[in-house]
Amino acid sequence: MRSPRDTLILKPRLQAAEDTLRPTRAEIDLDAVVHNLGVARERVGSSRVLAVVKADGYGHGVVPVARRLQEVGAYGFGVALAEEALELRAAGIHTEIVVLNGVHGGAHEEVVAASLTPVVYELPEVRAFAQVAAKRGQPVGVHLKVDTGMSRLGVPHDVLSTFLDSLEGMGSPGAVRIDGCMTHLSSADSDPAVTREQLRRFDDAVSLVRARGHRPAVLHAANTAGAFLHPDSRYDLVRLGSALFGYGPPGTERAGLRPAMRLRTEIISLRRVPAGTRVGYDGTFTAPEERLIATVPVGYGDGLIRATSNRAEVLVHGRRCPIVGNVSMDLTGVDVTAIAHVQLGDEVVLLGRQGGDAIDAHELARSAGTIHYEVLTNVSRRVPRFYAG
Repeated sequence: MRSPRDTLILKPRLQAAEDTLRPTRAEIDLDAVVHNLGVARERVGSSRVLAVVKADGYGHGVVPVARRLQEVGAYGFGVALAEEALELRAAGIHTEIVVLNGVHGGAHEEVVAASLTPVVYELPEVRAFAQVAAKRGQPVGVHLKVDTGMSRLGVPHDVLSTFLDSLEGMGSPGAVRIDGCMTHLSSADSDPAVTREQLRRFDDAVSLVRARGHRPAVLHAANTAGAFLHPDSRYDLVRLGSALFGYGPPGTERAGLRPAMRLRTEIISLRRVPAGTRVGYDGTFTAPEERLIATVPVGYGDGLIRATSNRAEVLVHGRRCPIVGNVSMDLTGVDVTAIAHVQLGDEVVLLGRQGGDAIDAHELARSAGTIHYEVLTNVSRRVPRFYAG
C-alpha cells in the first residue's frame, strides 16, 4: 500500500482521481504551455523569450514546466531567487537561467559555480561577485538592473555613473562583467505614457553604460504586458511569465493563449438544509428557503482565496453554482440546489472548463478582489499536480 507521501509526488501525466488521497487536484496541460510559447514567439518576432517560471512556475510546478519548455528549445528561464535557479539546475535544466531579484544570503559562489546569471543593483552584491571572480581567476558575468520608474529594485539613473565608478574599481579590471542591462516596466498594461518614459530612461542608461566601455550583449525591459503591447520594449529579450500559462494583458483576450491549469475536486457531502439555516463559519450565508448544500474538500489551505466566500462560482455538471458560507481552510460549501441528479463524487471545477462553460483566473480574481497572478500562485503544494502533454 502506498503511503500518503508517495501519493503527493508530482506525476508526469494525468492520473485517475482515485490515485490521490482526496479528489482535489490541479491538472496542468503542458501542451498548452508549449502552445503559448509559440504564440508569444510569433508576437515578439526576433526577440528571444526568457520563460519566467518563478514562484513554482506561477503555481504550475516549475520542474515539469521547465523541462517541457527546454525540450522545445526555450532560450532560457527567469526566476526570482537563487534557490529556484539551483532547483532547476539540479533537475537537469542546462540553458540560461537569470536570477532576476539578485542574490542574497551568501550564495554568490554557488551561483557562479552553477553557471547562473545574477542580476545586480547594489554595490555589496557586486563586491561579493568580485571576490568570487578573484578566487576563481575568471570574470563573473552579470546583468545590471536600472530603476527607470518602478522604485523597487535597480540602480537609480541619477547615481548610475557613480555606481559604475565603484563597480569598475572592484578587483581586477573586468572582474564583474556587464553582460546585460535590464529594467522593469511598472505600468505596461495600464499607462503607455509612463512606459514610454521608462523606455527613454532605459535607453539613456544603456548609452551611459556603453560610453563607459561596457558591452552588454543583451538588453531587456519587457514583461508579458510590455512584450504584447509595446513593441519598442522588446529589445533583444522579453521576459514572459503569465502569458506562458494562458493569461495575457488586457486587450489580448483573442491572442490565442490557452490557460494551462484546471483546478478540480469532488463532492464529499450533500445535505438538505431548511430555510433559515446558517452555513459555515460565522454563518455568513443563511438559506432563504430549503437548499441542497454540497461540501467539497478544498479551502484556503489549498489556495482558494477566502475572499471568494459568497462571491465566486464553481462548475457542477457544466452549470454554475455559487460558493456559500465562508471558505474554510480545508472545506467549502456550494449550493447545488439547481443541479438535477447531483450525487457524491460528482466533479466540481473551480478553475478551468467543464462542459460548455469555463472559469478562468481573471474571473476568480475579480471575485476575490485581486489579480490573476495571486489566484495561480496561491494553489499550494499540498494540491497534487497532474501533468498532460
